[in-house]
Amino acid sequence: MEPITIIFYAFATVLVLAALKVITARNPVHSALYLVLSFFTAAAIWMLLQAEFLAILLVLVYVGAVMVLFLFVVMMIDIDIAHLRRDFWTYVPMASVVGAIIILEMAIVLVRSFIGRTSPVHAVDKGANYSNTAELGKVLYTDYIYAFEVAGIILLVAIVAAVALTLRKRKDAKSQNVSEQLRVRAKDRIRIVSMPSESTGSGDAAADSKN
Repeated sequence: MEPITIIFYAFATVLVLAALKVITARNPVHSALYLVLSFFTAAAIWMLLQAEFLAILLVLVYVGAVMVLFLFVVMMIDIDIAHLRRDFWTYVPMASVVGAIIILEMAIVLVRSFIGRTSPVHAVDKGANYSNTAELGKVLYTDYIYAFEVAGIILLVAIVAAVALTLRKRKDAKSQNVSEQLRVRAKDRIRIVSMPSESTGSGDAAADSKN
């Protein structure tokens, strides 16, 4: 067995174990850290496949930005672990169905990719002037441009939905309504109350004290 094959199996084992710990860890912070390990290991596998651009992109974008944001959010919000554990088994049937569909789709793609193939797939040396990034950009913006645009629209909708969920009204949070503040009138904010004067009574009391 070649050394690169041994390294691949070692990284693949670490990736599978880290992915399992992401969904089995009891602490959400630990799950996020295991996900960071999964990303790093996947980037190492991309490096073995000579896809340096994808490996660097995975580390910079997902580990450097997305996962750090997830980790800070998980550490800042107050997660009710007891509530999550209590309602865990209520979501198991739906999660099992979704997981089975995903596994079936991946199996169909892998089987269709390797059925009828008689020779193994080897990496082809493109030469010193070959640009992995340029070729990836050409394929992404020509053959898969519609899929790329649909993915962008889905991410935009997800961002809008996340912002809408965070802006919901909560009883334990104070907020201000700028439009109501601008529509306010003076008579709604100031009320003049007529009160009797007590200056005479106080003067009489002072005169009595002198006498």
